[in-house]
Amino acid sequence: MDVKHHEGHEAHDTKQSQTTLDGTIIDDYEQGHAPAKADLQRHLKARHVAMISIGGVIGTGLFLGTGGALKSGGPLGLLMGYAIMGTICYSVMCSLGEMVSLLPVPGGHIKLAARFVDPALSFSMGWNYWYNWVIVLPAELSAAAVLINYWTKDVNNGVWITMCLVFVAIINMFGAKAYGEAEFWFASIKVITIVGLIIVGIIIAAGGGPNGKATGFDYWKDPGAFAPSYDGMTGSSAQFFGFWAVLVQAAFSYIGTEIVAIAAGEAKNPRRNIPKAIKRVSFRIMLFYIGGTFIVGLLVKSTDPRLGTTKDANASPFVLGIKDAGINVLPDIINFCLLTSAWSAASSDMYTSSRALYGLAVSGQAPAIFKRTLKNGLPHYTILVSLAFSCLAFMALGSGPGKVFGWFANMTAICGLITWVGICFTYIRFSAGIKAQNISRANFPYTSPLGVAGAWYALIMISIIIMTNAWTVFRYDAKGEEFDTATFITSYLPVPMFLILLFGARFYKKSKMVSPMDMDFVSGVREFEEAEQTIPKPKTTAMKIWNWVM
Repeated sequence: MDVKHHEGHEAHDTKQSQTTLDGTIIDDYEQGHAPAKADLQRHLKARHVAMISIGGVIGTGLFLGTGGALKSGGPLGLLMGYAIMGTICYSVMCSLGEMVSLLPVPGGHIKLAARFVDPALSFSMGWNYWYNWVIVLPAELSAAAVLINYWTKDVNNGVWITMCLVFVAIINMFGAKAYGEAEFWFASIKVITIVGLIIVGIIIAAGGGPNGKATGFDYWKDPGAFAPSYDGMTGSSAQFFGFWAVLVQAAFSYIGTEIVAIAAGEAKNPRRNIPKAIKRVSFRIMLFYIGGTFIVGLLVKSTDPRLGTTKDANASPFVLGIKDAGINVLPDIINFCLLTSAWSAASSDMYTSSRALYGLAVSGQAPAIFKRTLKNGLPHYTILVSLAFSCLAFMALGSGPGKVFGWFANMTAICGLITWVGICFTYIRFSAGIKAQNISRANFPYTSPLGVAGAWYALIMISIIIMTNAWTVFRYDAKGEEFDTATFITSYLPVPMFLILLFGARFYKKSKMVSPMDMDFVSGVREFEEAEQTIPKPKTTAMKIWNWVM
């Protein structure tokens, strides 16, 4: 097994080198030297990056989660919650896109946090992010087994978990190119499915279904635009808190769009492909989530007792609406799409968690063994760690261990939102450095159209959502129930844990926040500028159209 190992510091003439904020010595561009290269190799093509960003948007949250959200908020509350959260997600991605397209380094936003804020923030963000995806991975494997139960329950779920685990492991062990190719086809299935469901939903709402019933906006009138009750409340209180519950759930559905930043470290021509993927986020949010949630509100009543009762296709509001219209063949197709979505999510989880650990190792915040790669650029040791943690999926087979594992999995949603807060704060500091050093954004490959205002908007809104995500546990007296300790802990524990990592790292390493004037906007830029100039220009109309679409 041929293993490469980037040992970090090499001998350099101090007059011809500079030290980056994360401690790596690189050659000075003013002296005409090339930068030190990362061990990861750039295998992800434009179509891979495009579909990875799409795959991060479309998931079970759209196919299944919208059912429970419709029950909580009604058709208008559902639409408003996902639309507002869509603006927050777009703001985060614009901020991330400007930084990552300028510096598409391995580790993405984790590495950039050390460069523009504080190595301690990079440490806490990195381990928080790694935990997020390494625990979600076995959860997705368990979800895949449940989806297979839709067709048969005669086989122990351990068999399905093993099969799915082997499938996901093979994809990742073949490297970034295999992962990108698999994600391309998985995401393609999801796109075709959601577009098809939206079209079918429009036809059904207009009366084109087998039963000939045109639902139109009937369910907006009866039982109403907002759900008539929520958590024992009625009237305006139910409307507001039902909508807020949708907003919180939508936040969890959008988590994962930032994976494209991690993929930037292995993307070909990142200064062209990453901005293109970021720019299309708003279109995808509008089409898939806003369009999808609008159609859901036309197909099913918010008071339908079938909403949120199962974890397979039978709980999808799209399936319920299609069945009510007299179409019985689509549920199996949708469940298959959900299964491929679970496979896709598990594959992405393994990829992201392994690259997050690699980024931590490269930054000196994890054992050095995790920055070793094979000849093809595969960080094999980090993959093996992800594989080991994926075996936690078998805990779900037992009632006791399954409950404990559920607690760990529930905490990952808040971890994802904490990552978004870190991204926004990093961008705010990044912008402060640009202003302090009087750097022009004119030549940046991508500039956030929302600027610092967008980052502040997202940071404040996400912080409020984090603080209120489990507010219902405090209503236990009003409902005559006991205080739900498990929900409270899993909903709020990630916040103090993140702060302990942050301030613990600052105290141990004695690190300080990077001054705007000391921020490094030079290291690593020349390499990508030179690579950008080698990109062939599209010559035919077909190639131009392909480049615009992808």
